[in-house]
Amino acid sequence: MNRRVSAPALCLLGPAPAFASAAFASGLHRVGPPSRRPRSIGQAGRRQAPHENRKSPIMTDQLTVSVLGTGIMGAAMARNLARSGHTVRAWNRTRDKAEPLAADGITVTDSPAEAVRAADVVLTMLYDGPAALDVMRQAAPALRPGAAWVQSTTAGVDAVGELAGFAREHGLVFFDAPVLGTRQPAEAGQLTVLAAGPSGERAAVTPVFEAVGARTVWTGEDGAAGSATRLKLVANSWVLAATAAAGEVLALSKALDVDPNSFFDLISGGPLDMGYLRAKSALVLDDRLSPAQFAVSTAAKDARLIVRAGERYGVRLDVAAASAERLERAAAQGHADEDMVAAYFASFDEKGERL
Repeated sequence: MNRRVSAPALCLLGPAPAFASAAFASGLHRVGPPSRRPRSIGQAGRRQAPHENRKSPIMTDQLTVSVLGTGIMGAAMARNLARSGHTVRAWNRTRDKAEPLAADGITVTDSPAEAVRAADVVLTMLYDGPAALDVMRQAAPALRPGAAWVQSTTAGVDAVGELAGFAREHGLVFFDAPVLGTRQPAEAGQLTVLAAGPSGERAAVTPVFEAVGARTVWTGEDGAAGSATRLKLVANSWVLAATAAAGEVLALSKALDVDPNSFFDLISGGPLDMGYLRAKSALVLDDRLSPAQFAVSTAAKDARLIVRAGERYGVRLDVAAASAERLERAAAQGHADEDMVAAYFASFDEKGERL
């Protein structure tokens, strides 16, 4: 398969304009060091912006934290928790993928129950809602009543209530806490944590959020209401749409024999220019789709969650539905584990040729 776009080296794209320097580059994170200037979310909306907490320079509360799920995100979060001085026990369905964490002083366990025993905080970063519920059921015999459950899996609006119900049944304090960011910000501890949970219990999880993220955006008092998950789906809908557009711009450029850099030059410095567009396009043009910042298969799952959320609340999301189909088609072509912008290949047949 010819995986490269017929175009000159990407260096011709040049740097993003100043206004785009804070755009999301390889997922939902900023290019370069995060700004320390407070920003509000949804300033144009009618409601007051969710409350934000910025990372403190010093963290003193040491906890025992269980991390269930050590894929791209979970492994990075576990390492940052350990580096912050917390005692970390980790479990992954495929133990071999978790074993490298032992070099960071993390205890790798054989079962979810072993991982959560005596934990102050249980953090789940799994594939979807059903997977999170299944793993927590396996952990149930060893869960400590009163422990905090930080549920960071992108689970979708339908699953949050069931997960919160499990927490109530087992005496856990439930926090709906998905994160914004991909591999690079996760490894750097620069994620944005979207969190909903009781204000009286937030001190118990603040050290965890400060270890894995640059800021925490509090969206509500009741994790069961899923306000953090709903905000995450809205954000992801924009990311998926922008990623699909980037891939189709490159595909159309190839089909019409247009140098992609002509397009980037055309929009340079104007309101259509985006750091995210340039960064994602670079992954295709330079054939740097692995390791994935955010994998095609996971993006397809999230796209379906967004479509289902729209259906549940009475809105038709054609772009999200089309994005899901493109991602699923790319996965079927063999790109499931590559970065989500590899949906570009869905514009061609399995040999990389025009349809």
